[in-house]
Amino acid sequence: MVELHTDQIDAIFHALSDATRRQMLGELAAGERTVGQLAEPYAMSLAAASKHIKVLEGAGLVRREIQGRTHLCRLDPGPLATAHEWLSFYERFWTGKLDALERLLKEDDARKAAAEKKNEKPVSKSET
Repeated sequence: MVELHTDQIDAIFHALSDATRRQMLGELAAGERTVGQLAEPYAMSLAAASKHIKVLEGAGLVRREIQGRTHLCRLDPGPLATAHEWLSFYERFWTGKLDALERLLKEDDARKAAAEKKNEKPVSKSET
């Protein structure tokens, strides 16, 4: 797979690697919040919350608008599409592998059922 937007994907996954930042994104999905509102559910200072928000901003997941002394944050879900595209490749990969495994298991079950019907010992692939 060709890695497109590697720096952006790295920044997105770094931002999503922290539970606090993921929860902040969840809050922002419901609508804009101030830095204080985002910090409120956690035992953290506004400066600490602002550091988390800066990581989210660096990944392009959050836009901050300053209105006087108030910093309003909004979710920008666009970059998540890039991460989703990257993850989709691996989803297709694992789906293919799991489908092949399921097919092999069904074939093995059918072979065992046929052997039992004949009252024979099931033959494994290694014995053939």
